Amino acid sequence: MGSIAGYLDGYGFHVRARPSLDEGLRDLAVRTSDLVILNLHLGRTEGLETLRAIRSRSDVPVIIITDIGDDEHERVLSLELGADDCMTHPVGPRELVARMRAVLRRRLAAGPEHGTDREHGRYRFDGWILDRRRHSLTNPAGSIVALSKGEYALLIAFLQAPQRPLSREHLLQATRIHEDVFDRSVDVQVLRLRRKLENDPTAPQMIRTERGVGYTFTLSVDHVV
Repeated sequence: MGSIAGYLDGYGFHVRARPSLDEGLRDLAVRTSDLVILNLHLGRTEGLETLRAIRSRSDVPVIIITDIGDDEHERVLSLELGADDCMTHPVGPRELVARMRAVLRRRLAAGPEHGTDREHGRYRFDGWILDRRRHSLTNPAGSIVALSKGEYALLIAFLQAPQRPLSREHLLQATRIHEDVFDRSVDVQVLRLRRKLENDPTAPQMIRTERGVGYTFTLSVDHVV
């Protein structure tokens, strides 16, 4: 997975590779992840048990990688146990990126809680109110702040996962920006959003840069349906 991890880093993913299933499971218990790639080549039975353990405590998307000799039953079992997709060795890096993006798009379309309640209602943070029914943002003084479509989508992504580091790839998917190389378009969107939210955009307190990862929305958020 080392070469694949380097390849994924080049596409804006922040990858944490773990040499064993147990270490991966322990890491998942203490850190937030947007997606898990579970390599059954490290142990088929242990891998399926790890998948069960992940699903018992988290709904994080999981892509399974199996040996090319595994029969259809093993792949079907993986999907029935809760995997979001299944691939076989040897893994083509470009196909892996495409499948990861497809899984993340489906998850984002479903919403972080897989329901429709967050399609409506209002988010409140530090005196600000984002009204999803009206697609409007109001500042603490009660004035409407205009947002572009990209800024609005980016703010929604932050408000749905407050105080949690979000990778640039996650934010790319959230804002439906699909340039394979020019992932710094997210940085431009963040800069524009900071200018509208922050008291001092040059010293941001609300949207913090996480070096080597992406960004964190630092405030607590209330959601009212």
